Amino acid sequence: MSLAPAGASLDPGQADNFEDMEKQFAVKCVQHMSTYWAILEKMPGSKLRLTKIDDEILEHLQREFPELDVAETLNEEEMKSKEGKERWRNFMMKYEKTVDDYNFGTMLRSNPKFEYGEKETIFGEQVE
Repeated sequence: MSLAPAGASLDPGQADNFEDMEKQFAVKCVQHMSTYWAILEKMPGSKLRLTKIDDEILEHLQREFPELDVAETLNEEEMKSKEGKERWRNFMMKYEKTVDDYNFGTMLRSNPKFEYGEKETIFGEQVE
């Protein structure tokens, strides 16, 4: 999902923080979260495949973040610390040529035991 006009590229390091763009992104995220949740209500997440390389991504995630317990609440402060951002950036850069929008911001449930909600959702920042 690109927020740049057709035919133009958007350099996130040079882009202004436009409120309308943020609102459009939020609307798109809510649409995606609703769709994703509807799918999760019909099949377990462990059987859901969103890309051809989901298993590879999971194995990589487990190697790079062995302390991450996906059954527990994510530590947002740790994820967004200077060190945390660098670790996530290095992780995501591996998928630069294989996953569309590999560096785009992501909405995460902070705890898998709860549905998406204002207090249960974290914005995972994009790579710049």
